[in-house]
Amino acid sequence: MLQKIRVHEVAKDFKLKSTDLLDLLKGYGIELKNHMATLDEMQLSLIFEYYTQKHAISDDTDLEKLFGELWPSAQPEEKVADKKEEKDVKAAEEKPVEDKPIERKMRHIDTRQTVVDLDKLDTERIEELVPENVKTMQQSSGKQKIKKAAQRQKDNKFNQNKMKAPVKPQVVKPQELKVSIPDEISVGELANRMHKPAAEIVKKLMILGIMASVSQLIDYDTASLVAEELGAKVEHEIVLSDEDILLQEFEIEDKEEDLEPRSPVVVVMGHVDHGKTSLLDAIRESNVAAGEAGGITQHIGAHRVRINDRDITFLDTPGHEAFTAMRARGALVTDIAILVVAADDGVMPQTIEAINHAKAANVSIIVAVNKIDKEGANPDRIKQEMTEYGLVPEEWGGDTIFVNVSAKQRTNIDGLLEMVLLTADIQELKANPNRRATGTVIEARLDRSRGPIATVLVQNGTLKSGDILVAGTAVGRVRAMMDDKGKQLKSAGPSIPVEILGLSETPDGGDVFYAVEDERRAKAVVENRRFKAKEEQFNARQVVSLDNLFDQINDGNMKELNVIIKADVQGSVEAVRQSLEKLSNDEVRVRTIHGGVGAVNESDVMLAAASNAIIVGFNVRPDTVARGAYERGDVDIRLYRVIYDAIEEIEAALKGMLDPKFKEALLGHAEVRQVFKVSGVGAIAGSYVTDGKILRNAQVRVVRDGVVFHEGVLNSLKRFKDDAKEVMSGYECGIGIEKFNDIKEGDVIECFIMEEIKQ
Repeated sequence: MLQKIRVHEVAKDFKLKSTDLLDLLKGYGIELKNHMATLDEMQLSLIFEYYTQKHAISDDTDLEKLFGELWPSAQPEEKVADKKEEKDVKAAEEKPVEDKPIERKMRHIDTRQTVVDLDKLDTERIEELVPENVKTMQQSSGKQKIKKAAQRQKDNKFNQNKMKAPVKPQVVKPQELKVSIPDEISVGELANRMHKPAAEIVKKLMILGIMASVSQLIDYDTASLVAEELGAKVEHEIVLSDEDILLQEFEIEDKEEDLEPRSPVVVVMGHVDHGKTSLLDAIRESNVAAGEAGGITQHIGAHRVRINDRDITFLDTPGHEAFTAMRARGALVTDIAILVVAADDGVMPQTIEAINHAKAANVSIIVAVNKIDKEGANPDRIKQEMTEYGLVPEEWGGDTIFVNVSAKQRTNIDGLLEMVLLTADIQELKANPNRRATGTVIEARLDRSRGPIATVLVQNGTLKSGDILVAGTAVGRVRAMMDDKGKQLKSAGPSIPVEILGLSETPDGGDVFYAVEDERRAKAVVENRRFKAKEEQFNARQVVSLDNLFDQINDGNMKELNVIIKADVQGSVEAVRQSLEKLSNDEVRVRTIHGGVGAVNESDVMLAAASNAIIVGFNVRPDTVARGAYERGDVDIRLYRVIYDAIEEIEAALKGMLDPKFKEALLGHAEVRQVFKVSGVGAIAGSYVTDGKILRNAQVRVVRDGVVFHEGVLNSLKRFKDDAKEVMSGYECGIGIEKFNDIKEGDVIECFIMEEIKQ
């Protein structure tokens, strides 16, 4: 009986990539899922026949042993027949090929003379050259006369002197006027570019209903409309900024032939105390060479390990918080996420958060089932629990790799790293090392003696010592560069993490860096970024909330509403999830990206900021960090105690029917001292402001003996004979209330306004 042979095992024997075998079988019409798929006898035969006939097998591949294991029942006669057939094929290939006639290209050479001797031409040939009108004249005269060249030249000269033909006047075609117009242009500049008087441009603008002076700026659409009205062809002039010029080479996509394979970048995630740090330590120690055993490893936020003559880069992030913080800044750094789950503990809240973070970042997940050496470890239970979150093991028909490891005992660490390499092979990770470097800042710190130090990951190109770097609002020249072993480097290619010195300040984690050529322009770009950063502090970004959801849907900015659900029990999470996802319509889809039990915490806020999501809390409250983020307007947190309130409010937001809520803001009180009757106006209360202030057009209440007697709007406010916008405490004033004249001495006028509050 044929034993189960997987694709990656055969690939390993032939020293090939799993993808090569998958592509080979695909060419024969056989579609296999991935490198873990099993091969039947027919598929194995195809592979062996192809590689034994088309490629040489290395000396260390024991084919006899391999064939014996795969086909124990095979007879020697079959092998002899196979050898005979192979011999016949070889003889056929060595048979000489018959000589074929060689085709030669013919060359045609023009040997005609440049001077035509009319005497040598026969009469028939002359007949063909003579125009029809000349033939008619010759036929009428009855004879043909051919003059020699000297005589014809003499006659032509005589005729030209005798009578010159009138010269036709040349018609000069008007050249089409072309004008380049930027996004904004002044009226005077547009007139100069069109070679028109400014008054003509102003006149055209007036016809279009736009009153503009010569120095006033108009936009591209208006200027192009005027130019086309005056018969000009308009071209859009694109003005490149310093940043566009500096970084335009990084916008050019690499050619396929310039790309080379690169190492995978891996992040380790999981629940606290499940062994993330222990696993990273085990991976690092298992890769230390004998000569480095006594050395000190430099901790730079990332390190590289080597297995099977290939490198893997690990990011030493403190968990998915930093991972998500980088993703919130648009940095897609990692290729693979190792999810650590304790075999004796199972799926925990942070495990679920890590799954959702990895899925949102669209990275491949490998589950490392840790602590398999502990009592009570049950890896199969972990696999069963993971299926509830969309991570189905390969042996159960899914596409997620599960590896049993023990970080403490250093068990199966190499097996885990081999699975990382197999996953990287499927992704076919490539980069172009032969260009200027670009990548992402992993972390940065300020050293007292060496200044700003940044750990960066090169993602494309090659970073060299002496390069000028721009990273966020930091700029500088790379003075020194070290790897994770503390070794000085001169250059670093794709997927290599390095620590660099020489930046002007510490950049933020997740900032994209570029190695540029023009230092002067780089400094100008950084100054402009700093200016924009200050502006953004005043103009906070628009966070998705139920209040502006309908506007964003209409603007085309929102195709789906991401929701994070936190509740007191898991049953409530599922109930809220199902109820909210049913609210999806043709314009927007409600999608739950995370659900968990407990208070709204910092992790929820970071995931919401990275995914532009709304947090819905059911019977829970936010912690201090989450409350601060909500008060700053970073995220929108909605808290409910009744599930129907949540459903109705989100449904109303989807339909644009969310009504604003208001609260009363008390401004001040005034005591009525005397009442004046003014004809045509009514009663005016001569009042004294006792506290706060009285504001014109604010709302007022007339309180008499502690009871609200009337509520209306203050329509007139005077200080002596002059109108006033407001009157502060300690001053006298005259107050008129709209449509109310029953004012009496001793009444108290309470002034307030209604302020809209965020829900």
